[in-house]
Amino acid sequence: MYDITDLKPGRAINIDGEPYLVINSQFGRKSQSKANMQCKLKNLKTGAIIARNFQGSEKIEPADVGYRRVQFLYKDKDNHTFMDLENYDQFTLTNETIGEMTGYLIEGGDVDALNFEDTPIGIKLKPTVDLKVVETMPGVKGDTASGGNKHAKMESGISLNVPLFINEGDILKVNTETGEY
Repeated sequence: MYDITDLKPGRAINIDGEPYLVINSQFGRKSQSKANMQCKLKNLKTGAIIARNFQGSEKIEPADVGYRRVQFLYKDKDNHTFMDLENYDQFTLTNETIGEMTGYLIEGGDVDALNFEDTPIGIKLKPTVDLKVVETMPGVKGDTASGGNKHAKMESGISLNVPLFINEGDILKVNTETGEY
C-alpha cells in the first residue's frame, strides 16, 4: 500500500477497481489540518483525467499494471489485432482505445501492450518509428530560397510535412509523440 507521499508522477494506482496513472501531484498542508496530496490522475482504461485529493493517513492500493512486448498483426474495420510474443496469444483493441497512435502502427511491427491484471488495455509506442513515403509531390530545385516543406503520405496512412528533397520510397524516422519528421 502507498502512503500519500508515494504518489509521484508515473506511479500506477488502483481506485475502485480502475487503474490510474499519477500525472501530477502536489503536497499541501494548511496550518493545523492534516497533510493532503492533490493529484491529477489518468484512467488507464478510458483515458479520462480526474483530479483527486488524498488525506494524510489514507492508504492507496498500487495497480497491477505492466508492459509486454506484442506484435501488431492487422487492422479491420473497428479493431486492431495484436499477438503476444511470449505465448502467441492474440487479442484485439478497439479504435477508440488506440486513438491517434493508429497512424504509427505498421503490420508486423512491435509495440508494448499495457496490461492491467493480465488483460491488455492499451499500447505504448516506441519514441520513433520508421515509415515509408508512399505519395508526395516531387521537389523542384530552386522552388524556395530558404528551405520549404511539402506534404507526404506515409505507408500507415498519416500525412506529414517534410522537406522538399524527400521522395517517394524514402524511409523516414518519425517522432511518435510530436508527429514530426
